[in-house]
Amino acid sequence: MKSNMGTIDRAVRLLFAAVVGALFFTGVISGVVGAVLGALAVVFAATSAIGFCPLYVPLRLSTKRKEATSKTTS
Repeated sequence: MKSNMGTIDRAVRLLFAAVVGALFFTGVISGVVGAVLGALAVVFAATSAIGFCPLYVPLRLSTKRKEATSKTTS
């Protein structure tokens, strides 16, 4: 499993999960909307933690920066 998420993508997902969690536990969102957003927040937090989004694979997406290849001359 190769990482396909960049730092900003991971931070945004984690921030979303934290905001949804705070809204849910303070009672601002509840019911079906709360359950759906809560499930999405859990998925976002998990994918952010591991740095891999399975949905990006079939779509051939990656938000991770390309690593620069440096040539060393000796």
